[in-house]
Amino acid sequence: MNPMSPLDNIRIILSNTSHPGNIGAAVRAMKTMGLTSLCLVNPKSFPDKTADIRAVGARDILNKVKVFTDIDEALDGTMMAAAVTARARGLPHETYNSRQGAEALLDYAREHPVALLFGAETAGLTTAEVSKCQMTIHIPTNPDYSSLNLASAVQVMVYELRMALPEIDEEPALTRTPAAFNEMEFFYEHLEQVMVRSEFLNPNEPKRLMQRMRRLFSRARVEREEVNILRGILTAVEKHMDK
Repeated sequence: MNPMSPLDNIRIILSNTSHPGNIGAAVRAMKTMGLTSLCLVNPKSFPDKTADIRAVGARDILNKVKVFTDIDEALDGTMMAAAVTARARGLPHETYNSRQGAEALLDYAREHPVALLFGAETAGLTTAEVSKCQMTIHIPTNPDYSSLNLASAVQVMVYELRMALPEIDEEPALTRTPAAFNEMEFFYEHLEQVMVRSEFLNPNEPKRLMQRMRRLFSRARVEREEVNILRGILTAVEKHMDK
């Protein structure tokens, strides 16, 4: 892997990990496939001796792990995020299998920081966490026994990312600049404020409107220039309402 590899732009995020051994096994899986960036969100126990033991020869990655208390902090600066989930969602994002998802994520990683998000061992990702991503990835398993260990799921995905790398290297680089995670979060906050002020959205009975709006714009793969235009439209609407 050379210093400009798309793998350098991929961060693995583990949310609410309960068993530290899975953290150690995850960094070992990452190192074998050439990934080096791991973020933890509210791990139950870290640092932990069990994680250190399971990491074996990947302690250099373990020592650089970043720990956050909020998923937004872990995603800050990314241009694309994929949620690895086995559960069907009521309002699903664009969904890929593990091989397709790896290829789609690497396509963005050629030029921009991206993230691959995994949930807790028992409950997986919450709906709120999935809504922060632009696509979901499902690892095909035996329908009669679909349970997959967290570290094993990480191993599958980093393997697929590694295997997709030669194909992606032959493709032209993306020329557009997608909106960053924090730019989209500011937009969603702005949009919600305008919808409430215009009485289009009742904050006491929001139903699933904002979730649907997130799904819509996630599917659109909004570019930075486009989100600036959308923010400008919302600002113009606010000025009109003020009059």
